[in-house]
Amino acid sequence: MSYHNRARCDNAQLGKPTMALDQKVRTAIGLMSGTSMDGIDAALIRTDGQTIKEFGPCLSFDYDEAFRDRLRSVLRCDASDPRLIDIELDLTDLHARVVERLIMENEIATDTIDLIGFHGQTLDHRPNEGITLQIGDGARLALETGIPVVNDFRSNDVARGGEGAPFASLYHQALAHELDKPTVILNLGGVANVTWVGGGIGAGEDILAFDTGPASALIDDWVAQKLGQSMDVDGKLAASGTVDHAVLSKMLDQSYFAKKPPKSLDRGDFNLDRVRPLNAADGAATLTAFTAKSVAAARAHFPQPAKQWVVTGGGRKNPTMMKLIADEVGVSVEPVEQVGWDGDNLEAQAFAFLGVRSVAGLPLSVPTTTGVARPATGGRLHLPPGHIGEF
Repeated sequence: MSYHNRARCDNAQLGKPTMALDQKVRTAIGLMSGTSMDGIDAALIRTDGQTIKEFGPCLSFDYDEAFRDRLRSVLRCDASDPRLIDIELDLTDLHARVVERLIMENEIATDTIDLIGFHGQTLDHRPNEGITLQIGDGARLALETGIPVVNDFRSNDVARGGEGAPFASLYHQALAHELDKPTVILNLGGVANVTWVGGGIGAGEDILAFDTGPASALIDDWVAQKLGQSMDVDGKLAASGTVDHAVLSKMLDQSYFAKKPPKSLDRGDFNLDRVRPLNAADGAATLTAFTAKSVAAARAHFPQPAKQWVVTGGGRKNPTMMKLIADEVGVSVEPVEQVGWDGDNLEAQAFAFLGVRSVAGLPLSVPTTTGVARPATGGRLHLPPGHIGEF
């Protein structure tokens, strides 16, 4: 595993927006382990939960292949599966080490950090069945770091009839205030999602978000099975292959793509069955085209055509995928770095932002991002023993 630098706790469920909104500026660390299951991103920001006042240092940590295999082994397992006990413990401890490393390397005083937004690792997401499962022990993380922790971001939204995803959309909107609109923020993680942002003012206004289909997850699984590698580096394998259009057509013939948003996906909602007869290169080419076509299909749901697309997530580093998407959507498609954002750490920043929104009583989701009936807050707050101060 490697880094890249660029007891008893009090719990409080945060379920309803407060009437008197708290606009205090807080310093928060966000932690994200996404559907690609490749590691942990950590990022520090200062925010009042509505605007970003300052960006701080970031850190990335790669899981080794053995830990990735452990995570894969419990995908879609039952929440009572005894294997989760040790995996959750180890996952939480890895997150604690990442926080400690971020603090140490940047000489940050722990008592200047107000909270940690801890997403955890999604293992199952079936909101139509009322299920969303993220592992990660918020109380243990608060104990180990000595910093208040907010986790369990999605369950309140799902309990209130929402999709529980995508969940970074309000952060995308906060970042996009200076961009030419309408604009689309496309996240190419394990699953792909879009946030369409119009010209409305205020969080939750003139915004639409939903999952579009697979991004890197199927490609990563394919390359792991065929070549024993963790990813298609730079999309070179896909570029060397030929798209099987008959297979691609069958993969695109699914009701999800025409379904009206908001809507969301689980990593396990799509599989490799259709491409199994193909060789490694042609399978990678077909799966990459599948991502591009399903992303492009999202345009049918936008209130207005987007003037530009900016792309975050690991998929933005795959030039083959990026070119195919640009060819499909017919407008500028650029990595978020082109507008001054940090694509490696944007999701981690988002959960720092959402952690602050949670303790401030601000909604984490709105009807047009998850389908929840009314704007809903959420998250569970864990205070370390001896914590002094108010939120």
